Amino acid sequence: MYTKKRYGFFMTLNWSKKPMITGFIFSLIVFAITHLFNFVFFIPWQPISVIGIAVAFYLGFKNNSSYDRTWEARKIWGSIVNNSRTFAAAVIAFTKGEDEETLRKELMYRHIAWLTALRYQLRLGRPWEHTQNRVSGLYAPKISEAYLTALDKELSNYLSDDEIKALDHVTNTAAQILKNQSVKLEELCRNGYYDDFRHMELHKLIKSFYEDQGKSERIKNFPFPRQYASTAFWLCFVFCAFVPFGMIDIFKNTNGLLFWLGPILSSIVIWVFFLMEKIGDYSENPFEGTYNDVPITSIARGIEIDIREMLDDTNIPKAMEPENGFLM
Repeated sequence: MYTKKRYGFFMTLNWSKKPMITGFIFSLIVFAITHLFNFVFFIPWQPISVIGIAVAFYLGFKNNSSYDRTWEARKIWGSIVNNSRTFAAAVIAFTKGEDEETLRKELMYRHIAWLTALRYQLRLGRPWEHTQNRVSGLYAPKISEAYLTALDKELSNYLSDDEIKALDHVTNTAAQILKNQSVKLEELCRNGYYDDFRHMELHKLIKSFYEDQGKSERIKNFPFPRQYASTAFWLCFVFCAFVPFGMIDIFKNTNGLLFWLGPILSSIVIWVFFLMEKIGDYSENPFEGTYNDVPITSIARGIEIDIREMLDDTNIPKAMEPENGFLM
């Protein structure tokens, strides 16, 4: 997530310069052929502008739909924040008995382990994501030994070695950690640390965590429908291919430097449309590990700080700070 007031113009230009440069070269070739060979082939600008309006509407639909996915992801993790605080407060208030402090810490740490496993799983690459543009060095690009090693290392701060070993061969580590949490809560209820009513309240929170995990996985594992994403790109491509020929219609009767203003304006129009398409494209996958994602790593760290402060824990990590304006 970018945290400064706005992206700089040159940052935006550098991110999206390829279609602008390609469009300028293509437009320059079209105008050069017209100038050198006195061969004027143009398309009236009016029908091209109608196509441009249609493409702009379609890009608007795609961008709105992509933004909805990002905003839904942020709301899901906002729910995780609220329910995590509620769970921590309930564990402290409800759990009474021998070794209560040790048991509270075990439950709290297992919840932090769930957050850790979930964010790792959400950062795993998918074929439709922009894995080549990930923030370098922070996330494993695919399921690999490096990924498993990194996850186990982090989980070792919160779970016992036996519990981590039992998780080594499961498909969904986060879901299994919640299962272990539910089993432990049932055990504490049977041993009289709290009554059935309080146990049901805690189990409702486990249910909410499963729901939030499932919603996150739905966004992660179900891509923005490819027919909509692909159509937006190809409509944009077709429109931009016509733009230089429409510009010739406007500049064909001009001379000197004014004539060569056509390729420049064509490249700017092409850049604007492909920039809109690219913004939508990079908003489709809010967990892919690029600079415009929902900052789930930072959110998880904030939850950990809140929980461990409730426990009066020591060596509490600091909140994550933006690096070069980016917060992950």
